[in-house]
Amino acid sequence: MLYRENGQFKTSYRADQAIFPIAQDRIAIALMLAVAFVVVPMLASDYIFRAILIPFVIMALAALGVNILVGYCGQISLGSGAFMAVGAYGAYNFFVRIPGLPLIPALILGGLCATFFGILFGLPSLRVKGLYLAVATLAAQFFSDWMFLRIKWFTNNSDSGSVSVNNLQVFGMPIESATSKYIFCLAVLVVVALLAKNLVRGSVGREWMAIRDMDVAAAVIGIRPMYAKLSAFAVSSFIIGMAGALWAFVHLGAWEPAAFSVEVSFRLLFMVIIGGLGSIMGGFFGAAFIVVLPIVLNQFLPALVGMFGIEISTAGVSHAELMIFGSLIVWFLIVEPHGLAKLWSTAKQKLRLWPFPH
Repeated sequence: MLYRENGQFKTSYRADQAIFPIAQDRIAIALMLAVAFVVVPMLASDYIFRAILIPFVIMALAALGVNILVGYCGQISLGSGAFMAVGAYGAYNFFVRIPGLPLIPALILGGLCATFFGILFGLPSLRVKGLYLAVATLAAQFFSDWMFLRIKWFTNNSDSGSVSVNNLQVFGMPIESATSKYIFCLAVLVVVALLAKNLVRGSVGREWMAIRDMDVAAAVIGIRPMYAKLSAFAVSSFIIGMAGALWAFVHLGAWEPAAFSVEVSFRLLFMVIIGGLGSIMGGFFGAAFIVVLPIVLNQFLPALVGMFGIEISTAGVSHAELMIFGSLIVWFLIVEPHGLAKLWSTAKQKLRLWPFPH
């Protein structure tokens, strides 16, 4: 009964098209933001920030970018790790080669570098689709690995390819503690998620979804496939590039090209599939599943099997982690192929009608 919308009347088109048209949703989002920005920094430990919260926030941002390309536009991509790497190294080069450049412009410039890189490797989407497009975007991953390992200029002539940043500041405030890093990343995620939500609800988002559903029919009704597909690659790469820069600057501090391997691309794709294709909320659910589950298994699996008198080694925990993780992914794909976001949407619809059966 708490989720009913009786008495909530919409008297204008603007009210009808609001992002959160139901008052309960607006209240819930406001409470969640208050908890995330105020309560969590007061209660969470340094370990929780560095091991769980910061990786979750940054990966949710990257999954949001992947979902725009894969979920909303239907262009399968396996080059997300490459876009993250380009964003990270692009931001690094601007940061170290332009004295006094603030952190936020460096992140934006890194995202723009990833945008041009994404458009370049998005050109094959004009001719191929499906598995062939996935292989074409996978080439971006191998090319970026080679580029950042062999061309020393990108790593500021570092022999090992490893680079680092320090003395990060935003508006004169240092970004050094785990709490400040978390709040900064969370603020970026909230802003980008709000912009992305408005974008996919507009004409551009409808063009992406038309291309996803049937590109030939979309072209017949006047949608330009070239513009729609390349704009999806551009927006997606920009968001993923910013996430890569945050991952490198804020979470890692020092990194090398192996930090953005093809494994990262697969993890991001799994986040989108598990969280829910074509859903902004799906990126958050998928990131939580991928980031939190391995840590939970690592912490509680030895205690669980110990209750039955079984001892398990560290290597055994690692192998069991992978097996359970893979089994859960397959189970989710079979039980709910539309992801966790679909389950969340179904639960909300049932709450709007509860306790009535219709």
